[in-house]
Order: sequence, then structure tokens, then C-alpha cells
Amino acid sequence: MSYCLNPTCPNPTNAAHDQICQSCGSRLLLRDRYRVVKPLGQGGFGATFLAHDHALPGEPSCVIKQLRPSGTAPHILQMARELFEREAKTLGKIGNHPQVPRLLDYFEEQEQFYLIQEYISGSTLQQEVKLNGIFSEAGVKQFLSETLPLLQYIHEQKVIHRDIKPANLIRRTQDARMVLIDFGAVKNQVSQAALNQSGQTALTAYAIGTPGFAPPEQMAMRPVYASDIYALGVTCIYLLSAKTPKDLDYNPKTGEMMWEHLVQVSDHLTSVLGKMLDVSVRNRYQSAEEVLRALDIEPYLESLAQGLLVKSDPNVKEPTYNRVENSAILSSDPSSGVMGLGGNKAQIAAAIRARRAKNGEAGGIRQGSSAGKSTSVTNNKNINSHRNNSQGRKLNTQSLLTAYHKGRRDFSLHNFSFMKLPGADLSETNFHSTQFQGTNLQGANLHNSDFGRASLTRANLRDANISKAYFNHADLEGADLRGADLTEAYLSNANLRGANLCGANLTGAKVSDEQLALAKTNWMTIRPNGKRGF
Repeated sequence: MSYCLNPTCPNPTNAAHDQICQSCGSRLLLRDRYRVVKPLGQGGFGATFLAHDHALPGEPSCVIKQLRPSGTAPHILQMARELFEREAKTLGKIGNHPQVPRLLDYFEEQEQFYLIQEYISGSTLQQEVKLNGIFSEAGVKQFLSETLPLLQYIHEQKVIHRDIKPANLIRRTQDARMVLIDFGAVKNQVSQAALNQSGQTALTAYAIGTPGFAPPEQMAMRPVYASDIYALGVTCIYLLSAKTPKDLDYNPKTGEMMWEHLVQVSDHLTSVLGKMLDVSVRNRYQSAEEVLRALDIEPYLESLAQGLLVKSDPNVKEPTYNRVENSAILSSDPSSGVMGLGGNKAQIAAAIRARRAKNGEAGGIRQGSSAGKSTSVTNNKNINSHRNNSQGRKLNTQSLLTAYHKGRRDFSLHNFSFMKLPGADLSETNFHSTQFQGTNLQGANLHNSDFGRASLTRANLRDANISKAYFNHADLEGADLRGADLTEAYLSNANLRGANLCGANLTGAKVSDEQLALAKTNWMTIRPNGKRGF
């Protein structure tokens, strides 16, 4: 099917290969490359559509967001343009993160504004809870451990999202990772428009987020980084109770959300969520890093060992399969740790595995009476599937390069150890949790690729282009990175022990002095501040 983008078209549905809309005569191939398949949704300023990009091999899917203001008044049009421009700039700025959709294009055509984004296949958390029931405590811990580092990254870019909620968090089908979408309501702390006499821009006064998820200071047009922490806390309450803010009661004296009686969690998690949800921004956690430090994983070894099963909600159909949070907790590489949480990560991972063995994982893992037989059996299948995947799917050199040139960009959980790939072009590719031990990638183009939790021990990355690549929790111990271009690479939590960074360019890279102290550097190494030297 082809779908017409003309907002006034009386019948936008057309045959798959039509070039001209049969109802209004508009061209159906946007910019001679994007064919819209179906509408996805519409908000106050924009409508989104699923499309295929005919200019790329395999005609991959993408999302088109079209400017469609709800009114025609000049100030409404101006707000809409500002909103689109701000979303495009923000995505361009932070879109190299694997948990944020990439900005592919942004243009104006026939007085219409268009923003083209990477398509994220999967279900939103809202859809997931409605289908499968509420999360267990361990499931919420896992969710926080995956989203808080993302939130920390966004805030480090001086950006406040302002609309975190279950409908804007998608569990990506290909790797089960959480992806944050809809940056149309972000607030950029660095380049704010000039204030008018009331102290606010027209756009700031409009884009305030979603009532109930937005805290009081954000509703008063004064968002701060802690505002996103509050919204993430409300999202957790939804995951634990399936209740939206409008379904909850509020304390008439303090204005605080009354949620404790609806959930069954430990005192520890209750305390953490309570501070995330404090109506006073002064008393709330000020950063995602603070929340991560507060989320000590030690009290949750037992629940993590029980497979992160979903609790059943009496009002929701019993789930028939377990979520795949296990894949992020049970890393095959002990050095990768547990999603950035505190404590001795290798010991925690070992303790979880020991408890699983002790509890008889092969016989099915249950969480009280809430997990039925079908859930336990399927949970075992997921665990076994993860174990198989963690060993790595096999492709040879030629099949890898052929698949890439045909348009494939997802090779997560594969095993490419000891392959010879010198000079290969593998840019903008998902290699999350992939094995590259001893692989020859000398001179390869790996720009903007995702190596999160990948193992690159003793890999040859000499003179490779790894600019804007993502290495969160990657293992680069003993890797040869001499002369490599690591400009704007994200190396937080990466293991650089013994990595050779002599002559490497780390300008703008996210890496700590402590990490660099473990690596080999020389006077030719360009530090993150752009200066040469040790």
C-alpha cells in the first residue's frame, strides 16, 4: 500500500506501486525515495508514518514525521517549526546512542516540514504491560539499570527529554533493549531562545510533557534534569501496578502520588522510588547517577536469580512467556558486569549463576504462585536461547560483508573472533554483545557503530575509524588502537586495561582519566580535550 501525505487528501490510501495519488494527484514518492506505507499516529503538531527508503538496498523501513499543526495561526505555525527544528537538532546531537533513534534526514518540501528517523521495531512498555501483565520487582530493577545510563548520557548532552512515559519507551525486537523515542518536547539547556516579557518562549509554554508524568516544576515551565527522574519513577509505578497517573489518588496536603499500597516491592526499592517521586525537586535525586548508586543490587540477588518473571495481574490475561531481561543480566563475559549497577560486578554475576544452578534451573524457575507452568517452561527456553546466543552466532568473513552490503545492520550476539576484516566498511552497525577477540579490523570503517558490551580483547583496531562509536561496558583489554580515530566515541565503563592508544585521536571522546591510566598512551595520543601528550 502507498499512503498519501497530503493532509487534505480525502482518500490517502493507494495501491503499492502507484506514483500519483488517485484522489488528490499528489506525488506518492517523497523526495523520490520515501514511500509511505501507513500512518502511525498524530499529535498536536506532527503526524508520523511508516515508510520504506527506496534509495537504499533492501528498502529498509523508516519513520517520517510530518509537520501538521492543529491550527493555522502564525504563532502556532512558528511554534511547530521551532519544535521540529529543535527535535532534529537534538536527534542529530545525541542520535549516535544505540538507545535513541537515529536522525536520517530533515528537510522542507512544498512548504511542508519532514523529519526522517530510524524505525524502531518493537512494543512500547504501555503495550507490553497491557498484553503481559505487570513487572516484578526484579524486572523494574532491570528496566532502571538499562534506562538510567541512557538518561545519564542524554543529560550529559545538556538535554532534558521532558516526556518520559511508557508510550515513549520501546523494547526493540532485535535485541530486547529499551529505546527512548519522541524528542519533540526536549529542552536544550545550552541554546534556549530569547525570553519574551513573560519569561518564557511560546514553545516552552506549550511543550510541557504529559500531565501526571511531568512533575510540578515542569508543569510550571521550569524543567530541570531531575524532572526526567520523576517521570521515570512514575513509569516504574505503571510497570508495577498497570495504573496510570490519572488512576491514582494524590495526597491533598502534599500533592504526592499515593502508590505504595498498589505495589509489592521491598522497602529498599520503595525508598528509592519514593525519592524519585518527591514533589520537591530539592529533595529528589538530582541525577541518574545518584539513582544508580542508590540501587544496590545485593538485596536482589534472589529475585534476579528467579528469572525476572512477570507478576500476574488479576485484571490482565496471564502471560505465556517471560520477558527477555535475562539477556541483559546474564552476560557471558563476567567483566561486563550487571548493567552499570553498584557492587563487585563479577562477583554479582557469579552469585546469580551459582544461585540458578542451586535452584535447579533445568526444572523451571518460579516466582511464587504468580508464575504458571507455561511461564516457567518458556523461561527455561529463553535462558537456553540466551546461552546459545551468548556463545555467538557464526558467520564467515564473506557472508558478513555480503550481508552488510545488502543493507543488514544488526549483528548483535554474533561471534566474529579471529576474523580477518582489514579495511572493511562496517559503519553504523549494531554489534552489541558481539565477540571480536583477536579480530583483525585494522583500517576498518566502524564509524557510529554500537559495540556496547562487546568483547574486543586483543583485537587489531589499528588506524580504524571508530569515531562516534559506542563502547559502553565493552572489553578492549589488550586491543591495538594505535592511530585509531576515536573522536566523540562513547567509552564510559569500557575496559581499557592494556589497550594501546599510542597515536590515537580521542578528541571529544567520553572517557575518564582513570580509564586512560590503564591504557598505553604516548606523546602522539590526542586526549579528549584535543591536546597531545600523556
